[in-house]
Amino acid sequence: MRAFLIIGTFLLLMSSISPRDAHAKGPDEYQERMKLYKKVETITQIPWYYLAAIDQYERNIRAVRKDLPKAESVIGIYFTPEKWAGPTNPNPAEENPAIIQFFNGMGVDGDGDGKASLKSDEDVLYSFANYLLSYGTDHDNIKIGLWNYYHRDKTVGIIADKAKVYRHFGRLELDKHVFPMPLRSNHSYRSTWGDARGWGGRRIHEGTDIFAGYGVPVRATNYGIVEMKGWNKFGGWRVGIRDINNTYHYFAHLSGFAKDLKVGQIVEPGTLIGGVGSSGYGPPGTSGKFPPHLHYGMYKDNGYTEWSFDPTPHLRLWKQQERQALKKR
Repeated sequence: MRAFLIIGTFLLLMSSISPRDAHAKGPDEYQERMKLYKKVETITQIPWYYLAAIDQYERNIRAVRKDLPKAESVIGIYFTPEKWAGPTNPNPAEENPAIIQFFNGMGVDGDGDGKASLKSDEDVLYSFANYLLSYGTDHDNIKIGLWNYYHRDKTVGIIADKAKVYRHFGRLELDKHVFPMPLRSNHSYRSTWGDARGWGGRRIHEGTDIFAGYGVPVRATNYGIVEMKGWNKFGGWRVGIRDINNTYHYFAHLSGFAKDLKVGQIVEPGTLIGGVGSSGYGPPGTSGKFPPHLHYGMYKDNGYTEWSFDPTPHLRLWKQQERQALKKR
């Protein structure tokens, strides 16, 4: 089960994570981002989907961390002034590319105006691409460059998976969600996040239980990639899916998995992943210790750690959105 912070991060999440968190401002912003990704790809040969994945990752962590400024421009990548201008540069606001290079800063002039400005989206994106270019343009070398920049295997994996999703769909507009069960199924739920649990030791409930009949289809709620599949002594047969907003979606107590479902598989809203069951609370195959239901959890990654938050408001919103979409058909 994922690590989480109970009090501090709970208060943070209540103020920073809403059901609409990390959504783009609209189609125009998507188009502007893609235009920049494609332009920088043409110049550097760094694939646009990697640039999009890095940018989205940084935008997401800035949305949930108090030590980083919120993204206010089209590009979400963040450089500290020292990293941009050079660690020993006496002028952290330096915009002269030659002086920045002299002090081993990362800032580069990307838009051709003779300045390397942190206020320029094109300069920021091109500077990160230029850094990766020093390692190479292929998948393996890009991952090496990312590790040397972030020094965290999980971050490299998240970005690589985001790139895979963006490449597969060929677009940035991947914000659609659906309810984890068919709307017409007989199911019920309420917020149970934070409730006490005693099996296996004192702990809190890290999700929402959705009760339904055994075998009711369980669907992916989002665009993303299967990060984990298998058995857990608490969650039984379970699946974990990471979306493009750094949110990990956890489906537990399944009766089984959809045919051919595998780790690394790309999914979209509505993709069948398994069925409602009552597996868990014991060794592999244990089932029937509680009524059949889906345990649905959501976890946020901030670049350092990962914690759970209440998925109930999101579930309610997604059900409403799916109903509205069906009415328009």
